[in-house]
Amino acid sequence: MNFSTLTLMQVRDMLISGEVTSAALVEEYTKIVTEDNKSAEPLKGFIELYEDAAAKAAACDAEIAEARKSGNDAVKALFEKKPLLGIPFGVKDNISVQGKACTCGSKILESYVSPYNATVIQRLIAAGAVPFGRTNMDEFAMGSSTEYSCYGASRNPVKRAYTPGGSSGGSAAVVAGGQIPFALGTETGGSVRLPAAYCGIYGYKPTYGTLSRWGVVAFGSSLDQVGLLGKEPADIALPLAVMAGEDFYDDTSADTDVKPCSDILKNGKFEAASIKGLKIAIPKQFLETNGLDSQIMERFEETKKWFVSQGATVETVEIPVLDAAIACYYVIALSEAASNLSRFDGIRYGARKDPGEGYDELYVKTRSEGFGAEVKRRIVIGNYVLSSNFSGDCYKKAMTVRARIQRDISEVFKKYDIILCPTSPTSAFKLGAKVDDPMAMYLSDLFTTFVNLARVPSVSVPAGLTKEGLPIGIQITGAHFKDAGLLQIAQAWHEAHPEVASQIAKVAGLSK
Repeated sequence: MNFSTLTLMQVRDMLISGEVTSAALVEEYTKIVTEDNKSAEPLKGFIELYEDAAAKAAACDAEIAEARKSGNDAVKALFEKKPLLGIPFGVKDNISVQGKACTCGSKILESYVSPYNATVIQRLIAAGAVPFGRTNMDEFAMGSSTEYSCYGASRNPVKRAYTPGGSSGGSAAVVAGGQIPFALGTETGGSVRLPAAYCGIYGYKPTYGTLSRWGVVAFGSSLDQVGLLGKEPADIALPLAVMAGEDFYDDTSADTDVKPCSDILKNGKFEAASIKGLKIAIPKQFLETNGLDSQIMERFEETKKWFVSQGATVETVEIPVLDAAIACYYVIALSEAASNLSRFDGIRYGARKDPGEGYDELYVKTRSEGFGAEVKRRIVIGNYVLSSNFSGDCYKKAMTVRARIQRDISEVFKKYDIILCPTSPTSAFKLGAKVDDPMAMYLSDLFTTFVNLARVPSVSVPAGLTKEGLPIGIQITGAHFKDAGLLQIAQAWHEAHPEVASQIAKVAGLSK
């Protein structure tokens, strides 16, 4: 059996039928990761496999075996109560898992062990899911290639000389590389959708507040959200149904309805939305962007034609404020990052470098040696923006622009159902190509940042390959709290384009 091509829903069906056990899944995925780590170009998506995963899987098998004694109906009832029972998943290295290291890809947290579970982890565990291991990431989620990790760069499973994207590149790599059925990432400005596009899988960023941020190490608090990566929309919809909802520990969380996602528990299938009558907006500003790859544009035009062929109406709209989105994003994100990272001072958290010469020296030495170059760059810029001389010109102006973006995007959704655009202006680039060019790296997020600023949901769907064999992603964005409907549109795309997943799996060597 080729475990590397299995989706979450396929794994779940096999567990229900008894065709496979959770212990066998953990054993097989461990073997896949271990063998890959011996290769000349390992993915390095996982930076740690949890030693207790096998024991937790065995406990899940015991629950299933006990229910099976009472017949198939009892097993189905058990899986309605615990819909992810026995299914292993990957966890980005900035999401807390009790008793496990949570280092955010940084030397400054190399000795930190989380004393509690993040809310999203707790809810997945309550649904029976098995935390399998930590995935690689750009240090403190700051980057678009996973090259800023203290563990070294992850690789793209489709073409290993290329980046898997970032900052959730490790999570994307292990899902696309067939090392786990689904994984959690985090988003501040596109850090789930961009890796999904580069690796040829589905990457979803929810409406701000749909998923609790409790237990997730902050980058930019007003922008951050936990996201999901899977081989198909149903792989995202089911964990979303489990994790969504208001959380006492997070005042920004919301009691939102994701019912079509939870309906999977009843009928075992995620229903696709009808495309007929759908009204689609395409921002003119993105079509006129310098640097938009011609192959990406060609595939985007084909995507538009497919929606039209299904009965959708597609119109180009003017949203002038989008020209300022990436500048606005980086002013706000870096300001919030500088503030959030001030707590890592050698006293409260993580590594401590004490020269014995006083607090100031301890603070400077700890942060100088603990943080990598990109994080220090962003802290310096963030503090500059927040300084008394420039906060009015930079930060306050950026907040004004953000309010305008939120207002204008809300106006678009009064007339249209979704916004359609490429996920990235280019396909994945070679490792090392942009690591010393921060401005080029920042522009990778050109089409994704407006989503986080507007706090709306968005999903990147795989749309094919370039002539060089690199995946192309198309981004579908919906209105506030229309998360389930958005994923149902992605499901319609998925069902109509089964050849895309096959092409990507073949190029990645997973369909053998």
